[in-house]
Amino acid sequence: MPHEAMRPLWRCRNCGAPWPCQPARLALLIEYRHDRTALLVYLGTLLVEARDQLGQLHSPPPDLTERFLGWARARG
Repeated sequence: MPHEAMRPLWRCRNCGAPWPCQPARLALLIEYRHDRTALLVYLGTLLVEARDQLGQLHSPPPDLTERFLGWARARG
């Protein structure tokens, strides 16, 4: 994936923004365009991993759930 997360900091390897950055979100939406449920399961799994890893470094950001899942929820 071109905009992969740099772990354990959970920043984009390309742009350094908190992952998933806007280009990563777009790439994920394209990759999972036919299966939004699979995208949400994948992001939920990564959310747990990020929360655990960031928690070992410092307190996880309070908006982690919104950052990982909020943008990917089906609209409508």
